[in-house]
Amino acid sequence: MNVARSSQPGTSRGRAAQYHRRMDIFRVGGNARLEGEVTVSGAKNSVLKLMAATLLTPGTTTINRAPDILDVSIMSEVLRRLGCQVRFSGGTLTIAVPEDPSTETDYQLVRRMRASIAVLGPLVARWGHAKVALPGGDAIGSRGLDMHVAGLVQLGAQVHSEHGFLIARADRLHGATIRLDFPSVGATENILMAAVLAEGRTVIDNTAREPEIIDLVQFLNKMGAQIEGEGTPTLVVDGVSQLKPVEHDTVPDRIVAGTWAMAAVMTRGDVTVRGATAAHLERVLDLLGASGAMIDTHLTDGRGFRVRMNDRPKSIDVRTLPYPGFPTDLQPMAIALDSIAQGSSIVTENVFEGRFMFTNELIRLGASIQVDGHHAAIRGTERLSSAPVEATDIRAGAGLVLAGLVADGFTDVAHVHHIDRGYPGFEQQLSALGADVRRIHAPDEDYFGPPST
Repeated sequence: MNVARSSQPGTSRGRAAQYHRRMDIFRVGGNARLEGEVTVSGAKNSVLKLMAATLLTPGTTTINRAPDILDVSIMSEVLRRLGCQVRFSGGTLTIAVPEDPSTETDYQLVRRMRASIAVLGPLVARWGHAKVALPGGDAIGSRGLDMHVAGLVQLGAQVHSEHGFLIARADRLHGATIRLDFPSVGATENILMAAVLAEGRTVIDNTAREPEIIDLVQFLNKMGAQIEGEGTPTLVVDGVSQLKPVEHDTVPDRIVAGTWAMAAVMTRGDVTVRGATAAHLERVLDLLGASGAMIDTHLTDGRGFRVRMNDRPKSIDVRTLPYPGFPTDLQPMAIALDSIAQGSSIVTENVFEGRFMFTNELIRLGASIQVDGHHAAIRGTERLSSAPVEATDIRAGAGLVLAGLVADGFTDVAHVHHIDRGYPGFEQQLSALGADVRRIHAPDEDYFGPPST
């Protein structure tokens, strides 16, 4: 994998440095059947926030099971430019935070990845000042920062925007009772990380309950925070004066695990997903069972599950909701599955209104999809046809690759740097399962060439 190698041993600079220097393409062979085992690493949606949380204390923190993905490289560089020393080797991150780091993030880095806004809460909590660039990221709809800002203001910070930056100041944060309008993962995380060093008690209601939130709570408590209510809609935080560096294992990536489960069903394959937590995908696995898949969650080592599919899947209706509902990050794969399933289905998107953007690319592959607001009506066809398509975000890219696996001929998926942001060694793992997936380097940024024959 060309962008997977670090430019320096023991660091993760390589991916970030190549982000804009090259545009790779996945050439995906159709008529595939996936068979074998794949191992899931730590969750992207957790490790980035754990990395941000290290800013809450000086010293060296170790994070194990970190995925080798582009977003980890970008966040590593964000931390380096704040004065931290970051090393990544063999799935282990070591982050040394100085006593007095910078409190201003790099604009060009932060604009690439929305998760980098997670440094806002820790910087304000520990140093009383932060200047964080307004983040970019996936093109999947509006995701305002209003709840992040409102929570910090209730904790005693003064926050305003200026020249593309959020600037926050606070002499001392204090406890407050905060109710989120929506169980936002990002807002929950930022407010939580600020509250652990605030004076007094903070109660956060209507919080997100994702496994990645629980992972962050456990990480912070290990550091010396006092947080109760993990896994419930209410978190109670009693502020402490200081925290300590720790060692922690990142929670398994349920979205990557769910992607492999979807791929097994779509290709009528037999895939064992190691290292995953089946309970984190209960709704997803139930729906795949309804599609006709055989699901085994009782593996001998107790970690993972097996998905087998012999026939063409039956269509499934999906409604994305905050955890424990069906995750929005698996919605593109669900639409790809329904595109080749028996019957018709409705997929309803309740989290990100722009997530249906990629359906135009699936239609290029012969899918029958009609979008009306928050709903997509899909009529299954037995086989898709190859065509050049573009990934618009991490999960859309993965969904298009899965669709290419069940198309006739070869499908070129462009802009795969999106996929590199969330899936470690995606094409190698697919190849190990029997797929024909190759990474090729396009001659220029405008390349959108024909599929090979």
